Amino acid sequence: MQDAAVEDELSFARESRLAMRRGEWSEVTQFRGKDQVLANLVVISKELAYDFVVYCQRNPKPCPVIEILEPGDPEPRYSAPGADLRTDLASYRVFRNGHFEADVREIGDLWREDSVAFLIGSSLSFDNALARAGVPYSPDVWVLNSSIPTRPSGKFSGNMVVTMRWMSAEQAVIATQLTARYYNNHGAPVHIGDPSAIGADMANPIVGAPVEKIPEGVVPVFWACGVTPQVTLLEAKPDLLITHTPAHPFMCDLKVDRICLP
Repeated sequence: MQDAAVEDELSFARESRLAMRRGEWSEVTQFRGKDQVLANLVVISKELAYDFVVYCQRNPKPCPVIEILEPGDPEPRYSAPGADLRTDLASYRVFRNGHFEADVREIGDLWREDSVAFLIGSSLSFDNALARAGVPYSPDVWVLNSSIPTRPSGKFSGNMVVTMRWMSAEQAVIATQLTARYYNNHGAPVHIGDPSAIGADMANPIVGAPVEKIPEGVVPVFWACGVTPQVTLLEAKPDLLITHTPAHPFMCDLKVDRICLP
């Protein structure tokens, strides 16, 4: 029975990806697979890959690597055997020389022999675990620039991007204890409380509405964000950078509760 249950779970992830491949699913991926590991996608050239690997190794909080693929290989054999990163996301974002070009449905025509794909953990993966622990889904999740420095590697450097969720004090304690288990998905918060202490740019969010004042009784909780490597890469202005479109991460076969600490 256990084997059958596992196969059902894998079938769900595979069928979801096939629906995306066929263009039948173009909506956000965030809430489609609540127990699946969701991963941020980065595709760069082999020439840049070594320095970026080192950057991720030096900055595991914002850049927790789920899988790094061989140059030219689009199949994530560890996290989703049989999948194709050229077609199996609902939407991709294309940048050239550091500038946004377009959101596209598939990237087969952009894939090169020297393309190296990285799958990086996302905090979206632990939202369902938080809900089960009594911390409801945050109606708003902000993505913000901060003044927290990252450790550079080659041409890659810059400050950490953070996500902010609003909680009660009790929920913030639960969230801190719980998410510390999910090291593949940014782990515990990097800061709790006053946004100015980490230079969180509340007036100019990357995602979310500007915030003038934190409401009374609300505790802002900040996690390292997988947008950090994207921002860092854009600053380096590669000739071609491909990522997932925000809220459209890659759905892995991996289960959130099976690749975490006990």
